[in-house]
Amino acid sequence: MDLISFMDLGKEEIERYLEDARKMEEQLKEGKVKKHDGIVATLFFEPSTRTKLSFQSASHRLGLDVIDFSAERSSIKKGESFEDTIRMIDNYADVLVIRHPEEGSAELAAKYAESPVINAGDGSNQHPSQTLLDLYAIKKMKGKIEGLEVHLVGDLKYARVMRPLMYGLAMFGAKVKLASPTGLGMPKEAIEEAKEKYGAEIEETTKIDFSTADVAYVCRVQEERFANKSEAEEAKKGYTIKPGYLEAAKEGMILLHPLPKRDEIPPEVAASPQARYLEQARCGVPVRMAIIKKILEGRK
Repeated sequence: MDLISFMDLGKEEIERYLEDARKMEEQLKEGKVKKHDGIVATLFFEPSTRTKLSFQSASHRLGLDVIDFSAERSSIKKGESFEDTIRMIDNYADVLVIRHPEEGSAELAAKYAESPVINAGDGSNQHPSQTLLDLYAIKKMKGKIEGLEVHLVGDLKYARVMRPLMYGLAMFGAKVKLASPTGLGMPKEAIEEAKEKYGAEIEETTKIDFSTADVAYVCRVQEERFANKSEAEEAKKGYTIKPGYLEAAKEGMILLHPLPKRDEIPPEVAASPQARYLEQARCGVPVRMAIIKKILEGRK
């Protein structure tokens, strides 16, 4: 019952997650959430605000206890191995939620742990709960996914949210337009796989133009993934979302962002009615409630 990669999920399973999240949101509004027994451990080896707190909030709202692990205040500082850390915390919890800067770390944790593992981000690789959140937010705000034109803008090479989101959008019949700085494009093999597997309509460009977009999904340049910081600064040039881009957008377009945002979204754009990423972030609690609930029930 691990959740390591979005690509491990089939369309029917994703649809069940989205429907369960909708039910969770209704239950939260009505104060009728069914309580569960258990302990969730959150193991974050790199900084996080929304993912960590929304997983903790989701756990509490399900009636679960939470134990929080901090690498900076743990025996890792004394030289304890990743394997031993996972095996020890596995003794104390029923579900492990892990974020780590190295690709493959969540899969490795699942190998060591007997309890289910949820990947909350492993380097620039995967962040499956974020992809489910994004699909849920788009469907909630636009009423559907199929037939929409969704623009993915920014660092498509290192941002772990972009590749699985492209797959998810392709799976559900959206048209995808990729706009990125030179050298930070979506890997070619990922684009070809999405086309072959889902018959996806995918276009690549280096120009931002929202005139045909139903959804613009922007991410920051992932400076922490660059060995040379000056290269990151150079890549950011030209990928600030200017007010004029929104003025030229079709009516009803929404602007999303996985957050944290930097200067790619200036204050005047953040104040626009198209900017819906705070509402998008609020979807994290019901979506992650649905994930934890499914995993706990799968253990029985």
